[in-house]
Amino acid sequence: QVQLVESGGGLVQAGGSLRLSCAASGRSFRNYAMGWFRQAPGKEREFVAAVSWSGGNTNYADSVKGRFIISRDNAKNMVYLQMNSLKPEDTAVYYCGEASVGSYAYTRSYEYDYWGQGTQVTVSS
Repeated sequence: QVQLVESGGGLVQAGGSLRLSCAASGRSFRNYAMGWFRQAPGKEREFVAAVSWSGGNTNYADSVKGRFIISRDNAKNMVYLQMNSLKPEDTAVYYCGEASVGSYAYTRSYEYDYWGQGTQVTVSS
């Protein structure tokens, strides 16, 4: 059974930084792409960032490009999201997802098999 556990969320002022972490277990982590999505109150879940199995391919939503960095450590079964220059509109619950395959940095939620429970990020103005 795959388990994904996010951590690192919290309250930060606009312009600040946070680093989210996601610990994965249950199947061969290094074979699968990983992604971060977020959901704000009253809105649908949206793509934030993704990384291929090797780390060599990444994708970002236009709204976070240049501010967020996704990375992974296959030796530790971890994926990270470094968030810089945070804005109030980044406020959401952030979810880590594990994709069904690995070769690309997938941007659609249906391409992901498993999800974590989410971690709250709140950015105050």
